Amino acid sequence: MDNVNERSPYFVDPEQAPKFAQMEGLETTVLTGLHGEQMMMVLNATMPGHSVPTHSHPHEQIGMVYSGRAILRIGDEEREVGPGDFYCIPSGVPHSDTALGEEPFVMLDIFYPVREDFVARSGVATREGFSQHQQARH
Repeated sequence: MDNVNERSPYFVDPEQAPKFAQMEGLETTVLTGLHGEQMMMVLNATMPGHSVPTHSHPHEQIGMVYSGRAILRIGDEEREVGPGDFYCIPSGVPHSDTALGEEPFVMLDIFYPVREDFVARSGVATREGFSQHQQARH
């Protein structure tokens, strides 16, 4: 059995994953997508009292509310969402959120293709080394 403290290509420890602030009140933890994968999984946390302004990107984004509550706006629809709610944000569709309550609003997001801007901001120097490690284990 592998040492649980060793980095695994198959199991993700959010506590060991790179984190960065996209803006005041929005923290991103990059769980996968830094090492040659085709998709990226992140935890996006909007802090209490903060909003993520309306934006869009070329990436498809699907996910689930991990914790907290928020008003989530996608296209021309707006809903209050909470833990276990799922959503789908097609490429180019404007979206935003506003955290509700006293705890962070955390979204488990899957992006396709990988968000290269997140790769750059994660501080991970290379994607190739881990990919080679994955191939060696197959």
